[in-house]
Amino acid sequence: MNSPIVLIHGLWLTARSWEGWKQRFEQRGHEVLAPAWPRMEGEVEALRRDPTVMNGLGLAEVVDHYDRIIRGLDTPPVIMGHSTGGLLTELLLDRGLGAAGVTLSPAPVKGVLRVPPDLLRTTLPALRNPANRKKTVPMTPKQFRYHFTNTMNDADAAAAYERYYVPAPGRVIYQAVFANLNPHAVTKVDFHKDDRPPLLVMGNDQDHTIPASVSREAAKRLGKSKAVVDYKEYAGRPHFTAGAPGWEAVADDALDWATRHVGAPTQTPKPPKA
Repeated sequence: MNSPIVLIHGLWLTARSWEGWKQRFEQRGHEVLAPAWPRMEGEVEALRRDPTVMNGLGLAEVVDHYDRIIRGLDTPPVIMGHSTGGLLTELLLDRGLGAAGVTLSPAPVKGVLRVPPDLLRTTLPALRNPANRKKTVPMTPKQFRYHFTNTMNDADAAAAYERYYVPAPGRVIYQAVFANLNPHAVTKVDFHKDDRPPLLVMGNDQDHTIPASVSREAAKRLGKSKAVVDYKEYAGRPHFTAGAPGWEAVADDALDWATRHVGAPTQTPKPPKA
C-alpha cells in the first residue's frame, strides 16, 4: 500500500502551489493531502483581498495544526515541505511524526547559522518595521520575480504571481529570523536525534530566497545524527521549484526517494566491529 503524502506550503504561497504535485502523486496511487496553514484555508484571491485573518499567526500554531492532521491519519505519511513548509517538516520529523520527509529549500531551523545576502534581502522588508510582527507582509510582483521566479520568463513569472502569491504573516518571519537569538525558539530541533525519520533536503543553485548554501548546511547539521539524511542539489532552479518549468522531475525524485526510504531503518547501520 502506498504511503499517504502531506504537502506543506511556505510563506507568500498557499496550498494551491502544490496543485501539480498533488495531481501527479495521486496519479501514482497515493492519497495526497495539501492542507493550508491555519487561517489560510481561503482561496488566494480572498486572502489577497483581506489578509488580516493571518495577523499574528505564528509558527507554534502552524506546526501544531499539521501535528494534529498527521496524528489523525491511519498510516504515517511522507511529509514534504517547501521553504517555511520545509522548516515545518523538519519540526514535525523532530517530533517523530511521518514515515519520511522531503524538504525543498527549507527555511533554516534554529542552529543553521548561514545568512547569505539573498536571505537577508528577502526578510529585510518585513524587519524594517517592528509593527509587521503583528501584520502581514506583502511582496510586489518585482520582489516575487527576484525571490521566487528569477529563472522563469516574464510571462510565466507574472502568471505564477497572479495565481499563487499571497501576503505572509509577519510573526512567522520574525520567529524564523531571530531564532538563533532566542533560547526558547519554536524552530529548535535536536540535530543528534538518531530515531528521526529519513530526510531528503533539496537545494537549488539559483535560489534567491533560501540559497543552496543554507540547504546544504541544514543537511549537514541534521546529518550529525545516525538518522538517514540525504542532500540533492539542482542546477538552474529558483525558489519556486515546485512550480517552475521542470518541476515534474523534482517531484518524481522526491517521491522516488521517499518510497525507497519508507519502512527503512531510521538509523544508519553501524559498521561491524573489527
